[in-house]
Amino acid sequence: MLLPRELLPWRRLTQAQAQALARRLLRSSSLTDTDDDPPFTRIAKQLPRAPLTAPPKPKSQPGKIRPDEPATSDLPFDFRYSYSETDPAWKPIGFREPTRFSPFGPGRLDRPWDGVAAATRGAGGDGVSGERSREEVLGEPLSEAEVAELVERYRHSDCSRQINLGKGGVTHNMLDDIHNHWKRAEAVRIKCLGVPTLDMDNICFHLEDKTRGKIIYRNINILILYRGRNYDPKQRPVIPLMLWKPLAPIYPRLVQNVAEGLTFEETKELRNRGLNSPPLMKLTRNGVYVNVVDRVREAFKTVEVVRLDCSHVGTSDCKKIGVKLRDLVPCVPLLFKDEQIILWRGKIDQEDSDSAQSASQPP
Repeated sequence: MLLPRELLPWRRLTQAQAQALARRLLRSSSLTDTDDDPPFTRIAKQLPRAPLTAPPKPKSQPGKIRPDEPATSDLPFDFRYSYSETDPAWKPIGFREPTRFSPFGPGRLDRPWDGVAAATRGAGGDGVSGERSREEVLGEPLSEAEVAELVERYRHSDCSRQINLGKGGVTHNMLDDIHNHWKRAEAVRIKCLGVPTLDMDNICFHLEDKTRGKIIYRNINILILYRGRNYDPKQRPVIPLMLWKPLAPIYPRLVQNVAEGLTFEETKELRNRGLNSPPLMKLTRNGVYVNVVDRVREAFKTVEVVRLDCSHVGTSDCKKIGVKLRDLVPCVPLLFKDEQIILWRGKIDQEDSDSAQSASQPP
């Protein structure tokens, strides 16, 4: 339905309103882009760029596990994981891993691995030449003033040139650590803890024998190892590193069901007596055991069976302690139960007892 023209609410525009309307129409007609949306910002069209061609990456080559040539060392001793905690006289009865897997890595050492040690080849282990070279490296003996100066410099607990010696004892890789310290220091401080401290003489012997240095200070479990006057870091020996710790071989049983020289009933009685007796000492984990051997020897002068309380020490360390005490005291381990060690002093010969009685009688 069309309304008459007279009824339409037309109004006459002023000149200013007409000009504003004309400008608005002119601006809207100039935007020919159908994608224009005033509420949003227009994005200028860009020509597609050519893809950037990155330089070809070199093919990643896997790291060489087997070197071109195996390492050769002139050190005159067999390579073992631990020198102070193993004895070449001990013969294993089995292995926990194949002996063809050398801890030095495949093809990295010119010495064959037999499951326990990497033996030297040829006649390179001449002890006399090794001693001569050691004496040449040590040079003239240190004076008391020089020793006192070195001890004062390295004996404190805040010394940066320190190596911690744990239950592994004098290990093979520790030799390389000592020579690394000797590059910038005349001596190195060694702090010993755990089972090896039962025999500090053994530790000192292997440190001097394997590194060709000299112990100039020893106080309980603290050692200072001197490198020598004529030590040259550029002429240090080649020490191939062990890449992992080899599994310990299987050795014969330490504790027999029946102790040698006793019957089963006597052995059982001694074990019960030891378990019911008060402990001679209480050992802690990674402690200092330098006086344990002397305490056990003194106790065996009055008692026949001794118990050591090794709570929280660990089953493995308990057995290692028993092995060392068996050889150092000497004594016979009877039982390892609930981290308790029962030691028997063994049978005393009748001749020794008779001589002791005759010595105790007045003339």
